[in-house]
Amino acid sequence: MCKHSLRVYYEDTDMGGIVYYANYLKFIERGRSEWVRKIGLNQREMKAEGFVFAVRRIEADYLSSARLDDELIVETEIIRVTAARLVMEQSVKKSDDVLFQAKVTIACVNEAGRPVRLPMQLFKLLH
Repeated sequence: MCKHSLRVYYEDTDMGGIVYYANYLKFIERGRSEWVRKIGLNQREMKAEGFVFAVRRIEADYLSSARLDDELIVETEIIRVTAARLVMEQSVKKSDDVLFQAKVTIACVNEAGRPVRLPMQLFKLLH
């Protein structure tokens, strides 16, 4: 599991100081980027090799609100790996309280945006 810390800034909130719902998607995107770094992948190198990750599906639940200046933790965990996809569970927490959770399906795609198999080195790394 990868954990990424972040703070809620004014730009993340609405006029009431509550995190705007779409920003949770940005928060979990950051969590996935940190996960990629943690397992030793370089996204620039991936692109140079002709593949990138793209979100195919998100199932999200908004459970509670984060507010201006809150310290949050984004947790990212792989739950399934197939030949061309990764399925992750992600959550945004304040202390031990889950504020947002999502199941995210990531596809491996080529430069044309067509699905491709995960490179064997990555597939092996994830198993």
